[in-house]
Amino acid sequence: EHLGSFARAGLSRQPPLSHQEGDSVSWQAAGARQQPVPQPPPGTRAGCAALHACCVLVAPAWGWGRLRAAGSRAHARPPAHVAAGGPGLAQRLGTATTPVCQQSPFHFHMDRQSSLETLVEVLASILQANDWHETSLVLCHPWDVSGFLGLWARRTQLLLRAVLDLGYLDEPRASRYLRQRGERLKALSSPVLVLGCDLRRARLLFRVVEQSGLLLQEFHWILGSPLRAGELQTEGLPLGLLAFGEVGRPPLEPFVQDAVELVSRAIASAAAVRPDLALVPTTVNCDDRLREGAESSGRFLSRFMSNTSFHGRTGHVQVQNGTRVHTEQQYRVWSLLRDSLGQPTWVTMGAWRHGKLELEEGAWQSHLQRKSLAEGAGGARARLRVVTLVEHPFVFTREVDEDGSCPAGQLCLDPGTNDSAVLDALFEELGAGNGSVPREYKKCCYGYCIDLLEKLAEDVPFDFELYIVGDGKYGAWKNGRWTGLVGDLLSGTAHMAVTSFSINSARSKVIDFTSPFFSTSLGILVRTKDTASPIGAFMWPLHWTMWVGIFVALHMTALFLTLYEWKSPYGMTPHGRNRMKIFSYSSALNLCYAILFGRTVSSKTPKCCTGRFLMNLWAIFCLLVLSSYTANLAAVMVGEKTFEELSGIHDPKLHHPSHGFRFGTVWESSAEEYIKKSFPEMHEYMRRYNVPTTPTGVTMLKTEPPKLNAFIMDKSLLDYEVSIDSDCKLLTVGKPFAIEGYGIGLPQNSPLTSNLSEFISRYKSAGFMDLLHDKWYKMVPCGKRVFAVTETLQMGIYHFSGLFVLLCIGLSGSLLTSLGEHVFYRLVLPRIKRKKKFNYWLHTSQKIHRALNTGGPGWAPAPLSSSPRAPSS
Repeated sequence: EHLGSFARAGLSRQPPLSHQEGDSVSWQAAGARQQPVPQPPPGTRAGCAALHACCVLVAPAWGWGRLRAAGSRAHARPPAHVAAGGPGLAQRLGTATTPVCQQSPFHFHMDRQSSLETLVEVLASILQANDWHETSLVLCHPWDVSGFLGLWARRTQLLLRAVLDLGYLDEPRASRYLRQRGERLKALSSPVLVLGCDLRRARLLFRVVEQSGLLLQEFHWILGSPLRAGELQTEGLPLGLLAFGEVGRPPLEPFVQDAVELVSRAIASAAAVRPDLALVPTTVNCDDRLREGAESSGRFLSRFMSNTSFHGRTGHVQVQNGTRVHTEQQYRVWSLLRDSLGQPTWVTMGAWRHGKLELEEGAWQSHLQRKSLAEGAGGARARLRVVTLVEHPFVFTREVDEDGSCPAGQLCLDPGTNDSAVLDALFEELGAGNGSVPREYKKCCYGYCIDLLEKLAEDVPFDFELYIVGDGKYGAWKNGRWTGLVGDLLSGTAHMAVTSFSINSARSKVIDFTSPFFSTSLGILVRTKDTASPIGAFMWPLHWTMWVGIFVALHMTALFLTLYEWKSPYGMTPHGRNRMKIFSYSSALNLCYAILFGRTVSSKTPKCCTGRFLMNLWAIFCLLVLSSYTANLAAVMVGEKTFEELSGIHDPKLHHPSHGFRFGTVWESSAEEYIKKSFPEMHEYMRRYNVPTTPTGVTMLKTEPPKLNAFIMDKSLLDYEVSIDSDCKLLTVGKPFAIEGYGIGLPQNSPLTSNLSEFISRYKSAGFMDLLHDKWYKMVPCGKRVFAVTETLQMGIYHFSGLFVLLCIGLSGSLLTSLGEHVFYRLVLPRIKRKKKFNYWLHTSQKIHRALNTGGPGWAPAPLSSSPRAPSS
């Protein structure tokens, strides 16, 4: 530990040292007859100052160091003291192109660049990820082929079918050799591993392959030599080409620091066991000899260096194979694919780290599907697996016939799972025709999208296997993975998703879509409801203020009729013409109520002209009021179709829902994704009311009482539900919002994307999409249906419930009135009569007047004056 910290301190004290690839710097044992390490000149790189520090600090601890360039053989000739038993550590700066076979146990080497052993492991991981168990090999480097094949056999379990060695031929001779021996190229089997070739030599190989009449797409090409990201080019290279390269490589200084740390940790561990061997040299040059059976300090120290590992500046550092100091390396795997514009581009497929290949889920599945399509492009039609989701009118299902066939539509499977192994087994059994697939799994799929799929399969062309998505969802990011259609595409279970699949930004980041084949937007669906007439519905034609005004006017008119009659010399009063009948206030009220409600009972009429004129004015007033009331009564009593009035997605009822207002959408649909992204608070409220499918939401909207007040979904789906509603209770309201389109979903960089988009554009231009729309949408909407002329609106007893209640209240009120009449006659009237006050009631009621002015307590009539004829009541 002291040595490591002291070495790091020494880095800042030493002046910089210049360095070019190929320079070598050594540290050696103290006292050895070697040239002393020179001081670094000023103005040189700091990294080489670290090397100088190593020379100064590590040499006394019996180590030697050497920095060599790529391809240098200098490491095979260690200094004399290594031959005498001192351990040494070398760093190789260039790419290792041959396996290192070091005999000396004292020579430790650390590679800054990729070793051949590591490259073989990376290539084996790529081949195994593609499920390739054999490969052909093209060599462009002058290696010992037998040595490489031995390394390949030891490191991998993959079979080499053919080896084409171009390593000892320059470019013109290699080109001539390939043209003359075209049969050697034809003997290659896919995949082909091109090892040790730069891009120029690789382009030459691809060009000659094409000139030999072979299709590059018939092979799966892999560049076996690592490239830097800046070296990646697209010109002259075949689509689907795989390449890899090291990324995140540290500079030289961390490697030197880790080398010093390795030596210091080994010395510290050795000193703790045998300080005499670790710190005191047993030999200092080649002339020294050890006694028989004694272990040298160099061999003792090298044993501890071989067993040292730690996490350093370059990652995890450990010694492999006795003398190879291994540091962490990271590689990235690329594939040459087409982008959304159809241009070739390099796409990251995965990364190799910690000894294993980690794949980019969507991109790698796209590559695998390109591989399967290429394997089927040799003349046979490609066979694709298509996933769909039932959504009317785009996809319908019905049961298969007795023999398990579909006379119309396409046979599809509904196993309720997205397990590719289960689906493979089911489709294999279905293709064998042995009838072992359970009948409940078989469905007949038909609809707008199925017609489009059949047309594409005919024109592209391809064959397809169709199944319904297991979880019934479009797809969203849940619990660290994609569900539904998107999840099946990413996992490689399906090659294509065809249904009412909305194109949105979240999905477009992980999968590809074709150009839209159907344009739509989001809409809001509500239901109409017949307003049941409440008990007081018969009062609704007139406002309550009108009712108050009518009855106030009635009583005021009765009062003025009484006053006019009593003040007139011709009125029906005792002072008028001494009539037998008297027009009292009670008579006036009876007359006004009779005119208002059109009663035909007998009533007294005023005799004076003023009273009769006022009575006729009251009759005109009542006629107009009654006509207006009657005109509105039928509509109010029957009720009307009402609905939730929503102006659109920004309506306050949605953003600030009152108690009991419920609305929702389909789980993990584009509608939910839009609301979640644009209106988080609204989404949080409506989550409890979301439903699994569109038909479920429509059903909840139509139940009695309704479980939803509004349902938000794609307007194309809602319009269809409105058109097939037999009860005509559904309608869409508000302005459309969130314009979107339906597209066919494919894995990223799928070779089918551009082809399918091109055919869809042709179908639009040719009118085929319009024909599909007319076929599945040409229905008469409920809102435009014409009802029969003879159709009447009947009113039931519940419409007149208020009138029956009013009659019952009247009957109860009449009983109370009768009781009050008896109470007045038995209790109040005798008291008034005894006091002999307020005995003149003729202007109000003749009966009360006679009762107060006759001798008996009864209601018998008595003369009111000395006239021969007493007025009657």
